[in-house]
Amino acid sequence: MTTVYGNSTWPVGVWGPVTATLDWCEANYQFSKYIAEMTNTVSNVFSIWIALYGAIIAQKEDLPTRLTIGSLGFTLVGVGSFAFHATLLRGAQLADELPMIYVSSYGLFCLFDTKGRDFSRRSWLLAAALLVFNALFTWSYIVSRDPVYHQLVFGFLVFTTAFRTHYLLTRSADSAKIPAHVRATIGRMFALGFALFSLGFISWNVDNIYCDVLTRYKKAVGWPLAFLLEGHAWWHIFTGIGTQLMMNGITYTTLSIKDDYRNYKIGRNLGVPYIQRVSGKKVE
Repeated sequence: MTTVYGNSTWPVGVWGPVTATLDWCEANYQFSKYIAEMTNTVSNVFSIWIALYGAIIAQKEDLPTRLTIGSLGFTLVGVGSFAFHATLLRGAQLADELPMIYVSSYGLFCLFDTKGRDFSRRSWLLAAALLVFNALFTWSYIVSRDPVYHQLVFGFLVFTTAFRTHYLLTRSADSAKIPAHVRATIGRMFALGFALFSLGFISWNVDNIYCDVLTRYKKAVGWPLAFLLEGHAWWHIFTGIGTQLMMNGITYTTLSIKDDYRNYKIGRNLGVPYIQRVSGKKVE
């Protein structure tokens, strides 16, 4: 299935014709023959930066390795998305979309692996299930080539993450390990991240559905103001911040259950929240 947004008569750049199953609303090769979609490409720099920031902070605070892995996976999504929008090639599209599934399912692994301080038998079973799921999805998506299938699976993983986080904080037996004020802090941080992620999703769909209208407005206001009307680029910005906040919420929740909430607190640097170690030994 091929879904094309925008004008299929746009010029072809150095990467050749579009082979991806998606071509977004932004005009192709408008500013450079080397970058198919300039705003959609450059906006990924923010996502890559905030993901690398998360990995650096995790190392600096001696937080669990799994948080560093998650942040690096998020970085990989940004790099893949950069390549996808720069080239509009099928291989680059897969480098964007497949890591989205891998990182989302990895977040669920962390949310379900809450028993014991160390990597246990349960952890290995969950890891095996994660690998099987991702292998089956990779195979099925490469065969089907249907972007809607990818979006539905991704959406399912994101919503399952939200429900699991809510359950751990409010209804599970483990929630008693976390005092109300800490649960409220985690809940607000995760909810803000989810809201920003949802706002990005809305921007994505407005860009798709109202592409013709937005294109007319872009031509009317001219550049650089027209860059502000690139809805898919806003998806990258909002989901970059939202994902970082949700990852912090996931990590703070699981650390409070597996370890002791008193060993951690929320710090801020340049307005970006992060998990700060107060005391205690590293937990995996």
